[in-house]
Amino acid sequence: MYTIILDSIKLAIKTLKERKTRSTLTIIGITIGPMIIVMMGSVVSGYSNYIVNQISTLGQNTVIIYPESGYTLTQDDLNYIKNLEYIEDAEPFYATQGIIKRGGSEIQVYIYAIKTELILKAIGGLEILNGKNPSEGSTIEALIGYKIAYDQNGENHYNIGDAITITIREIQGGKIAKIKNINVIVSGVLSEYGGALLLSPDQTIILNTEAGRKLLGLKNWSGIMITLKNSEYIGEFTSTMRETYNGKISIIAFGAIANIATSITRAINFINYTTSISTLAVAIAGIMATMITSVIERTREIGVMKAVGFTNQQVIILILMEALTMSIIGGTIGITLGIIGAYTLSSQGLRITSGTTTIIITAQPEITPQLITSTIILTLLVGLIGGALPSYMAAKIPPATALRYE
Repeated sequence: MYTIILDSIKLAIKTLKERKTRSTLTIIGITIGPMIIVMMGSVVSGYSNYIVNQISTLGQNTVIIYPESGYTLTQDDLNYIKNLEYIEDAEPFYATQGIIKRGGSEIQVYIYAIKTELILKAIGGLEILNGKNPSEGSTIEALIGYKIAYDQNGENHYNIGDAITITIREIQGGKIAKIKNINVIVSGVLSEYGGALLLSPDQTIILNTEAGRKLLGLKNWSGIMITLKNSEYIGEFTSTMRETYNGKISIIAFGAIANIATSITRAINFINYTTSISTLAVAIAGIMATMITSVIERTREIGVMKAVGFTNQQVIILILMEALTMSIIGGTIGITLGIIGAYTLSSQGLRITSGTTTIIITAQPEITPQLITSTIILTLLVGLIGGALPSYMAAKIPPATALRYE
Protein backbone atom coordinates (compact mmCIF):
# COMPACT_ATOMS: atom_id res chain seq x y z
CA MET A 1 0.00 0.00 0.00
CA TYR A 2 2.85 2.40 0.84
CA THR A 3 4.40 1.84 -2.62
CA ILE A 4 1.06 2.41 -4.32
CA ILE A 5 0.51 5.71 -2.46
CA LEU A 6 4.06 6.91 -3.22
CA ASP A 7 3.72 6.03 -6.91
CA SER A 8 0.30 7.71 -6.98
CA ILE A 9 1.80 10.92 -5.56
CA LYS A 10 4.56 10.93 -8.21
CA LEU A 11 2.02 10.33 -10.97
CA ALA A 12 -0.28 13.02 -9.54
CA ILE A 13 2.52 15.61 -9.60
CA LYS A 14 3.35 14.64 -13.19
CA THR A 15 -0.31 14.97 -14.20
CA LEU A 16 -0.61 18.40 -12.56
CA LYS A 17 2.48 19.59 -14.46
CA GLU A 18 0.90 18.48 -17.73
CA ARG A 19 -2.23 20.53 -16.98
CA LYS A 20 -0.56 23.59 -15.48
CA THR A 21 -3.20 26.23 -16.22
CA ARG A 22 -6.15 24.23 -14.95
CA SER A 23 -4.25 22.98 -11.89
CA THR A 24 -2.96 26.46 -11.06
CA LEU A 25 -6.44 28.00 -11.14
CA THR A 26 -7.78 25.20 -8.93
CA ILE A 27 -4.92 25.63 -6.44
CA ILE A 28 -5.58 29.38 -6.30
CA GLY A 29 -9.20 28.65 -5.39
CA ILE A 30 -8.07 26.29 -2.64
CA THR A 31 -5.57 28.85 -1.31
CA ILE A 32 -8.21 31.44 -0.39
CA GLY A 33 -9.86 29.39 2.38
CA PRO A 34 -6.75 28.57 4.46
CA MET A 35 -5.44 32.10 3.95
CA ILE A 36 -8.62 33.68 5.39
CA ILE A 37 -8.79 31.20 8.28
CA VAL A 38 -5.19 31.81 9.37
CA MET A 39 -5.03 35.55 8.67
CA MET A 40 -8.36 36.65 10.11
CA GLY A 41 -8.51 34.02 12.83
CA SER A 42 -5.07 34.84 14.23
CA VAL A 43 -5.57 38.62 14.02
CA VAL A 44 -8.99 38.52 15.70
CA SER A 45 -7.70 36.19 18.42
CA GLY A 46 -4.58 38.31 18.97
CA TYR A 47 -6.48 41.58 19.38
CA SER A 48 -9.35 40.08 21.38
CA ASN A 49 -7.01 38.37 23.84
CA TYR A 50 -5.02 41.59 24.17
CA ILE A 51 -8.20 43.54 24.92
CA VAL A 52 -9.46 40.96 27.43
CA ASN A 53 -6.07 40.80 29.16
CA GLN A 54 -5.83 44.59 29.34
CA ILE A 55 -9.30 44.86 30.85
CA SER A 56 -8.58 42.00 33.24
CA THR A 57 -5.43 43.69 34.55
CA LEU A 58 -7.56 46.64 35.60
CA GLY A 59 -9.12 44.38 38.20
CA GLN A 60 -11.95 41.90 37.83
CA ASN A 61 -13.51 43.34 40.99
CA THR A 62 -13.06 47.01 40.05
CA VAL A 63 -16.01 49.22 39.08
CA ILE A 64 -16.09 52.89 38.16
CA ILE A 65 -19.24 55.02 38.18
CA TYR A 66 -19.57 58.35 36.36
CA PRO A 67 -22.38 60.89 36.77
CA GLU A 68 -24.57 61.54 33.76
CA SER A 69 -25.18 65.09 32.58
CA GLY A 70 -27.19 67.03 35.14
CA TYR A 71 -26.31 64.83 38.11
CA THR A 72 -23.57 65.46 40.69
CA LEU A 73 -22.02 62.79 42.87
CA THR A 74 -21.84 63.80 46.53
CA GLN A 75 -20.66 62.50 49.89
CA ASP A 76 -24.10 60.94 50.39
CA ASP A 77 -23.57 58.79 47.29
CA LEU A 78 -20.14 57.74 48.52
CA ASN A 79 -21.49 56.83 51.97
CA TYR A 80 -24.34 54.83 50.44
CA ILE A 81 -21.92 52.83 48.28
CA LYS A 82 -19.47 52.22 51.13
CA ASN A 83 -22.27 50.85 53.32
CA LEU A 84 -23.08 48.05 50.87
CA GLU A 85 -21.88 44.80 52.46
CA TYR A 86 -19.79 43.59 49.50
CA ILE A 87 -17.81 46.83 49.03
CA GLU A 88 -14.12 46.62 49.92
CA ASP A 89 -13.20 50.24 49.17
CA ALA A 90 -14.64 53.25 47.37
CA GLU A 91 -12.98 56.59 46.68
CA PRO A 92 -13.99 59.65 44.64
CA PHE A 93 -11.69 61.01 41.96
CA TYR A 94 -11.24 64.02 39.74
CA ALA A 95 -10.09 63.60 36.15
CA THR A 96 -9.02 65.97 33.42
CA GLN A 97 -6.52 66.27 30.57
CA GLY A 98 -3.63 68.60 30.02
CA ILE A 99 -0.58 69.39 27.91
CA ILE A 100 3.06 69.47 29.03
CA LYS A 101 6.11 70.58 27.11
CA ARG A 102 9.07 68.23 26.91
CA GLY A 103 12.11 68.63 24.72
CA GLY A 104 10.46 71.17 22.46
CA SER A 105 7.31 69.09 21.86
CA GLU A 106 3.90 68.97 23.48
CA ILE A 107 2.59 65.80 25.12
CA GLN A 108 -0.99 65.09 26.11
CA VAL A 109 -1.34 63.81 29.68
CA TYR A 110 -4.23 62.43 31.71
CA ILE A 111 -4.57 63.80 35.24
CA TYR A 112 -6.24 61.92 38.09
CA ALA A 113 -6.68 63.18 41.62
CA ILE A 114 -7.42 60.05 43.62
CA LYS A 115 -6.23 58.00 46.55
CA THR A 116 -3.01 56.65 45.03
CA GLU A 117 -3.09 53.35 46.95
CA LEU A 118 -6.45 52.51 45.38
CA ILE A 119 -5.47 53.14 41.78
CA LEU A 120 -2.21 51.18 42.19
CA LYS A 121 -4.26 48.30 43.57
CA ALA A 122 -6.94 48.52 40.89
CA ILE A 123 -4.53 48.46 37.94
CA GLY A 124 -2.72 45.15 38.16
CA GLY A 125 1.00 45.32 37.41
CA LEU A 126 1.26 49.08 37.92
CA GLU A 127 4.21 49.81 40.22
CA ILE A 128 6.42 52.72 41.26
CA LEU A 129 9.79 52.59 39.49
CA ASN A 130 11.47 55.45 41.35
CA GLY A 131 10.43 57.63 44.29
CA LYS A 132 7.26 57.26 46.35
CA ASN A 133 3.57 58.14 46.59
CA PRO A 134 2.70 61.83 47.07
CA SER A 135 2.89 62.82 50.74
CA GLU A 136 -0.41 62.71 52.58
CA GLY A 137 -2.17 66.05 52.32
CA SER A 138 0.12 67.36 49.56
CA THR A 139 -1.65 68.95 46.62
CA ILE A 140 1.36 69.49 44.38
CA GLU A 141 3.31 66.21 44.61
CA ALA A 142 2.55 63.72 41.85
CA LEU A 143 3.29 60.29 40.44
CA ILE A 144 4.03 60.52 36.73
CA GLY A 145 3.80 57.89 33.99
CA TYR A 146 6.87 56.34 32.42
CA LYS A 147 6.39 58.00 29.01
CA ILE A 148 6.22 61.40 30.69
CA ALA A 149 9.54 60.90 32.43
CA TYR A 150 11.23 59.15 29.47
CA ASP A 151 10.93 59.74 25.73
CA GLN A 152 10.73 57.03 23.07
CA ASN A 153 14.54 56.84 22.96
CA GLY A 154 14.77 56.17 26.69
CA GLU A 155 16.16 59.62 27.50
CA ASN A 156 15.18 60.84 30.97
CA HIS A 157 13.48 64.26 31.10
CA TYR A 158 11.97 64.37 34.60
CA ASN A 159 13.48 63.16 37.88
CA ILE A 160 12.30 63.09 41.49
CA GLY A 161 11.85 66.66 42.75
CA ASP A 162 11.52 68.23 39.28
CA ALA A 163 8.68 70.64 38.59
CA ILE A 164 6.29 70.08 35.67
CA THR A 165 4.06 72.79 34.23
CA ILE A 166 0.73 71.49 32.96
CA THR A 167 -1.53 73.51 30.68
CA ILE A 168 -5.21 72.69 31.14
CA ARG A 169 -7.66 73.96 28.54
CA GLU A 170 -11.30 74.23 29.52
CA ILE A 171 -13.55 73.52 26.54
CA GLN A 172 -17.06 74.95 26.35
CA GLY A 173 -19.25 74.74 23.27
CA GLY A 174 -16.40 73.31 21.23
CA LYS A 175 -14.17 76.30 21.95
CA ILE A 176 -11.38 76.99 24.46
CA ALA A 177 -13.05 79.01 27.21
CA LYS A 178 -10.18 79.11 29.68
CA ILE A 179 -6.50 78.18 29.84
CA LYS A 180 -4.93 77.39 33.20
CA ASN A 181 -1.30 76.54 34.04
CA ILE A 182 -0.52 74.50 37.14
CA ASN A 183 2.78 73.22 38.56
CA VAL A 184 3.37 69.83 40.18
CA ILE A 185 6.45 68.30 41.79
CA VAL A 186 7.51 64.77 40.82
CA SER A 187 7.43 62.50 43.88
CA GLY A 188 7.68 59.24 41.93
CA VAL A 189 7.86 57.70 38.46
CA LEU A 190 5.69 54.73 37.51
CA SER A 191 7.18 51.71 35.79
CA GLU A 192 6.36 51.25 32.11
CA TYR A 193 2.93 49.70 31.78
CA GLY A 194 2.29 49.52 28.04
CA GLY A 195 -0.90 50.22 26.14
CA ALA A 196 -4.20 50.21 27.97
CA LEU A 197 -7.77 50.65 26.84
CA LEU A 198 -9.63 52.62 29.47
CA LEU A 199 -6.60 54.16 31.18
CA SER A 200 -3.16 55.14 29.92
CA PRO A 201 -0.87 54.82 32.96
CA ASP A 202 2.27 55.70 30.97
CA GLN A 203 0.84 59.14 30.15
CA THR A 204 -0.88 59.74 33.48
CA ILE A 205 -0.19 62.15 36.32
CA ILE A 206 -1.65 61.01 39.67
CA LEU A 207 -2.27 63.49 42.48
CA ASN A 208 -3.85 63.20 45.92
CA THR A 209 -7.63 63.58 45.96
CA GLU A 210 -7.44 67.01 47.64
CA ALA A 211 -5.61 68.39 44.59
CA GLY A 212 -8.78 68.00 42.51
CA ARG A 213 -10.37 71.06 44.06
CA LYS A 214 -7.38 73.00 45.35
CA LEU A 215 -5.02 72.62 42.39
CA LEU A 216 -7.08 71.56 39.39
CA GLY A 217 -10.00 73.79 40.37
CA LEU A 218 -12.62 71.11 39.70
CA LYS A 219 -15.82 71.60 41.68
CA ASN A 220 -17.42 68.19 41.29
CA TRP A 221 -16.14 64.63 41.40
CA SER A 222 -15.55 63.05 38.01
CA GLY A 223 -16.55 59.67 39.40
CA ILE A 224 -16.10 57.08 42.12
CA MET A 225 -13.72 54.11 41.87
CA ILE A 226 -14.92 51.03 43.73
CA THR A 227 -13.34 47.68 44.55
CA LEU A 228 -15.62 44.80 45.50
CA LYS A 229 -14.71 42.03 47.93
CA ASN A 230 -15.12 39.52 45.10
CA SER A 231 -15.81 39.77 41.37
CA GLU A 232 -18.89 37.58 41.81
CA TYR A 233 -20.71 40.60 43.27
CA ILE A 234 -20.36 42.68 40.07
CA GLY A 235 -23.77 41.65 38.73
CA GLU A 236 -25.54 42.36 42.02
CA PHE A 237 -23.76 45.70 42.48
CA THR A 238 -24.53 46.80 38.91
CA SER A 239 -28.23 45.91 39.31
CA THR A 240 -28.41 47.77 42.63
CA MET A 241 -26.84 50.90 41.15
CA ARG A 242 -29.18 50.90 38.14
CA GLU A 243 -32.27 50.46 40.32
CA THR A 244 -31.14 53.14 42.78
CA TYR A 245 -29.99 55.81 40.32
CA ASN A 246 -32.27 55.03 37.36
CA GLY A 247 -29.98 56.31 34.60
CA LYS A 248 -28.33 59.10 36.59
CA ILE A 249 -24.93 57.37 36.48
CA SER A 250 -22.85 55.29 34.06
CA ILE A 251 -21.24 52.09 35.30
CA ILE A 252 -18.02 50.56 34.00
CA ALA A 253 -17.32 47.09 35.39
CA PHE A 254 -14.05 45.77 34.00
CA GLY A 255 -14.89 42.14 34.66
CA ALA A 256 -18.20 42.46 32.81
CA ILE A 257 -16.48 44.23 29.90
CA ALA A 258 -13.98 41.38 29.67
CA ASN A 259 -16.84 38.87 29.46
CA ILE A 260 -18.56 40.94 26.77
CA ALA A 261 -15.32 41.23 24.80
CA THR A 262 -14.90 37.45 24.98
CA SER A 263 -18.45 36.90 23.73
CA ILE A 264 -17.94 39.34 20.84
CA THR A 265 -14.71 37.58 19.94
CA ARG A 266 -16.45 34.22 19.80
CA ALA A 267 -19.13 35.69 17.54
CA ILE A 268 -16.52 37.21 15.21
CA ASN A 269 -14.59 33.94 15.12
CA PHE A 270 -17.79 32.09 14.24
CA ILE A 271 -18.54 34.52 11.41
CA ASN A 272 -14.95 34.23 10.18
CA TYR A 273 -15.12 30.43 10.38
CA THR A 274 -18.44 30.36 8.49
CA THR A 275 -17.05 32.62 5.77
CA SER A 276 -13.97 30.42 5.47
CA ILE A 277 -16.11 27.29 5.18
CA SER A 278 -17.98 28.97 2.31
CA THR A 279 -14.72 29.57 0.46
CA LEU A 280 -13.71 25.97 1.11
CA ALA A 281 -17.03 24.80 -0.35
CA VAL A 282 -16.20 26.74 -3.51
CA ALA A 283 -12.76 25.08 -3.48
CA ILE A 284 -14.41 21.64 -3.23
CA ALA A 285 -16.55 22.46 -6.27
CA GLY A 286 -13.44 23.63 -8.12
CA ILE A 287 -11.49 20.46 -7.34
CA MET A 288 -14.47 18.31 -8.28
CA ALA A 289 -14.91 20.08 -11.62
CA THR A 290 -11.19 19.85 -12.38
CA MET A 291 -10.94 16.17 -11.48
CA ILE A 292 -14.11 15.18 -13.35
CA THR A 293 -12.74 16.89 -16.45
CA SER A 294 -9.43 15.12 -15.89
CA VAL A 295 -11.13 11.71 -15.56
CA ILE A 296 -13.09 12.26 -18.78
CA GLU A 297 -9.95 13.29 -20.65
CA ARG A 298 -8.05 10.27 -19.29
CA THR A 299 -10.73 7.65 -19.87
CA ARG A 300 -8.51 5.72 -22.27
CA GLU A 301 -5.50 5.97 -19.91
CA ILE A 302 -7.57 4.66 -17.01
CA GLY A 303 -8.89 1.84 -19.18
CA VAL A 304 -5.35 0.78 -20.05
CA MET A 305 -4.41 0.82 -16.35
CA LYS A 306 -7.35 -1.41 -15.45
CA ALA A 307 -6.60 -3.69 -18.40
CA VAL A 308 -3.04 -4.30 -17.19
CA GLY A 309 -4.18 -5.11 -13.66
CA PHE A 310 -5.00 -1.90 -11.76
CA THR A 311 -7.80 -2.53 -9.26
CA ASN A 312 -10.67 -0.15 -8.52
CA GLN A 313 -9.03 0.68 -5.19
CA GLN A 314 -5.79 1.63 -6.87
CA VAL A 315 -7.60 3.86 -9.37
CA ILE A 316 -9.48 5.58 -6.53
CA ILE A 317 -6.19 6.18 -4.67
CA LEU A 318 -4.63 7.60 -7.84
CA ILE A 319 -7.40 10.16 -8.40
CA LEU A 320 -7.64 11.06 -4.71
CA MET A 321 -3.88 11.65 -4.58
CA GLU A 322 -4.21 14.19 -7.39
CA ALA A 323 -6.95 16.04 -5.48
CA LEU A 324 -5.02 15.84 -2.20
CA THR A 325 -1.82 17.06 -3.86
CA MET A 326 -3.61 20.17 -5.10
CA SER A 327 -5.11 20.66 -1.62
CA ILE A 328 -1.73 20.30 0.07
CA ILE A 329 -0.09 22.77 -2.32
CA GLY A 330 -3.00 25.22 -2.01
CA GLY A 331 -3.14 24.80 1.76
CA THR A 332 0.61 25.37 2.16
CA ILE A 333 0.49 28.53 0.05
CA GLY A 334 -2.67 29.71 1.82
CA ILE A 335 -1.27 29.20 5.32
CA THR A 336 1.98 30.96 4.36
CA LEU A 337 0.12 33.93 2.86
CA GLY A 338 -2.20 33.95 5.88
CA ILE A 339 0.73 34.24 8.29
CA ILE A 340 2.30 37.04 6.25
CA GLY A 341 -1.05 38.81 5.96
CA ALA A 342 -1.72 38.45 9.69
CA TYR A 343 1.53 40.17 10.66
CA THR A 344 0.96 42.85 8.02
CA LEU A 345 -2.54 43.61 9.31
CA SER A 346 -1.44 43.58 12.96
CA SER A 347 1.42 45.97 12.28
CA GLN A 348 -1.09 48.64 11.24
CA GLY A 349 -2.57 48.73 14.75
CA LEU A 350 -6.16 49.16 15.88
CA ARG A 351 -7.13 52.81 16.30
CA ILE A 352 -9.76 53.64 18.94
CA THR A 353 -10.96 57.26 19.06
CA SER A 354 -13.11 58.77 21.77
CA GLY A 355 -13.62 62.52 21.50
CA THR A 356 -10.18 64.07 21.24
CA THR A 357 -8.44 60.99 22.63
CA THR A 358 -6.98 58.40 20.28
CA ILE A 359 -5.48 55.11 21.42
CA ILE A 360 -3.61 52.85 19.00
CA ILE A 361 -3.46 49.20 20.01
CA THR A 362 -0.85 46.92 18.48
CA ALA A 363 -1.15 43.21 19.17
CA GLN A 364 0.66 40.22 17.71
CA PRO A 365 -1.50 37.70 15.82
CA GLU A 366 -2.08 34.44 17.68
CA ILE A 367 -0.88 31.76 15.26
CA THR A 368 -1.32 28.67 17.38
CA PRO A 369 -0.62 25.00 16.60
CA GLN A 370 -4.36 24.38 16.99
CA LEU A 371 -5.17 26.99 14.32
CA ILE A 372 -2.63 25.57 11.86
CA THR A 373 -3.67 21.97 12.57
CA SER A 374 -7.38 22.67 12.08
CA THR A 375 -6.62 24.56 8.86
CA ILE A 376 -4.57 21.67 7.51
CA ILE A 377 -7.33 19.18 8.38
CA LEU A 378 -9.98 21.32 6.65
CA THR A 379 -7.76 21.67 3.58
CA LEU A 380 -7.22 17.90 3.38
CA LEU A 381 -10.98 17.39 3.70
CA VAL A 382 -11.42 19.70 0.72
CA GLY A 383 -9.22 17.38 -1.35
CA LEU A 384 -10.90 14.21 -0.11
CA ILE A 385 -14.46 15.47 -0.63
CA GLY A 386 -13.65 17.15 -3.94
CA GLY A 387 -11.92 14.02 -5.24
CA ALA A 388 -14.46 11.47 -3.97
CA LEU A 389 -16.93 11.62 -6.87
CA PRO A 390 -14.31 11.81 -9.66
CA SER A 391 -12.39 8.84 -8.18
CA TYR A 392 -15.60 6.84 -7.92
CA MET A 393 -16.41 7.67 -11.56
CA ALA A 394 -12.92 6.60 -12.64
CA ALA A 395 -13.17 3.29 -10.74
CA LYS A 396 -16.45 2.46 -12.46
CA ILE A 397 -15.11 2.87 -16.00
CA PRO A 398 -15.17 -0.60 -17.68
CA PRO A 399 -11.78 -1.44 -19.21
CA ALA A 400 -13.29 -2.51 -22.54
CA THR A 401 -15.29 0.70 -22.89
CA ALA A 402 -12.30 2.78 -21.92
CA LEU A 403 -10.06 1.12 -24.48
CA ARG A 404 -12.55 1.91 -27.25
CA TYR A 405 -12.84 5.55 -26.06
CA GLU A 406 -11.51 8.21 -28.39
